[in-house]
Amino acid sequence: MIDHIGFPVSDYERAKAFYRAALAPLDYVLVLEVRQSENDAPAAGFGANGKPDFWIGGEGGLDKPLHVAIVAKSRAAVDAFYHAAITAGGRDNGAPGIRAHYHPDYYGAFVLDPDGHNIEAVCHAPT
Repeated sequence: MIDHIGFPVSDYERAKAFYRAALAPLDYVLVLEVRQSENDAPAAGFGANGKPDFWIGGEGGLDKPLHVAIVAKSRAAVDAFYHAAITAGGRDNGAPGIRAHYHPDYYGAFVLDPDGHNIEAVCHAPT
């Protein structure tokens, strides 16, 4: 199951305003805005019922890769995904671990596929 998907936009504020309006009839609202660090561009997560599953990022260009996150049933499955993907030729883009800036139990791992797309496995369950 897909947990969430995200992609870069060329004009973050314009895209955020567009998606706020376009997704409103679908009961999607802006749930969360985050930055990975002080130096990173913002990302906006839209969703229903408080869970952001449709993300846009202010990376400033459309040449950035797609981001897809797939639900993992456990933290061990996240770890196994990461190791299998690296063994299969993927490149590390974030080792398995907690990403508390999303929520306290967010455990994910990120790998770039052969085309440079950011593929994530994520488990939201507590330990």
